[in-house]
Amino acid sequence: MTRRSPFRVPAAVTSAAAALVLLSGCMTVHGEREVLPAVSHADAAKALKRFTDGFNKANRTLDPTVNASFEAGALLAIDQAQIKAAHGVRPNGNPSFAPLSFTDTHFTVPKQKGWPKYFIGDALSNRRDRSGENTRWYLVFSRDSIKARWRAVYFATFPGNSAPELKTTGGYAEPVPLDGSSGLTVDPGKLSRAYADYLGTGSGGQFASGSETDQLRAWRAGQANQPGARIQWEDQASDLPPVALRTTDGGALVFFSTVYHQLKTVSKGLMITVPAQLRGIMDGPVKKTTRMAFTTVSGQAVTVPAKGTGGKIKVLNRIEAKTSAKAL
Repeated sequence: MTRRSPFRVPAAVTSAAAALVLLSGCMTVHGEREVLPAVSHADAAKALKRFTDGFNKANRTLDPTVNASFEAGALLAIDQAQIKAAHGVRPNGNPSFAPLSFTDTHFTVPKQKGWPKYFIGDALSNRRDRSGENTRWYLVFSRDSIKARWRAVYFATFPGNSAPELKTTGGYAEPVPLDGSSGLTVDPGKLSRAYADYLGTGSGGQFASGSETDQLRAWRAGQANQPGARIQWEDQASDLPPVALRTTDGGALVFFSTVYHQLKTVSKGLMITVPAQLRGIMDGPVKKTTRMAFTTVSGQAVTVPAKGTGGKIKVLNRIEAKTSAKAL
């Protein structure tokens, strides 16, 4: 049975937030200077519907220009690349695509000052995991100004549909500063760099063992040198802003992105043939070659412990997509 999400905004709170929006006609509210709810319940619901409609259109038509209307940041890079790749295989679109739909929707709204602002929408989807259970999608929405549209910037699912429990005060979540005042073992603003350094060199002991940490490094090591082929990796920090919310244990749930590059080289006399699913993201002509370069964007959802607790960063979810490929 699906567990209920800990992400909640009581009706009384969302009504108060909506009332604040209605009052804007007779008073000036400065979101850049005052600590205010990031979004009203009504506007959050509209953002989720816009995402759902856009997601279905993009995956039905396989038109990558649609993605920018409902996504931004890391999620745009990942989903748009997947649409481009799919278009390379199905240039006429995918009319049989099964539309995404949601039920049991909830919103997590922090009080914030300044921009960008963000909130989380979580809902039970009609997509099933390997066990046959419907997955709950967690979408982080963000916008940079009062005139901008809310767009989804991060996406995650969690084991058992159970997210880390967030700290709330008066029904609102607590945003965590990205800098040295975060009180975390690694500040959210430095997390992308720390994760990239760890994947690239194994340096630092902040990350807990798991499929996206030491096991991923071990898998790469096994792939690096194979008969007739060599793969090299280079991990880089992303300049896209992370999103961090305080958890009840004093730590934080953080969404952030990274970038990595791959260089594949095959021995003399062998050739790399570009598969159909990569032709849509090719940078330059499609040709047989002995060397190919790839760029991949990934998005992570992690829990970061508070300083002094002795805990380690746990990667709960990671998604990625190759965003470009080039024959050298």
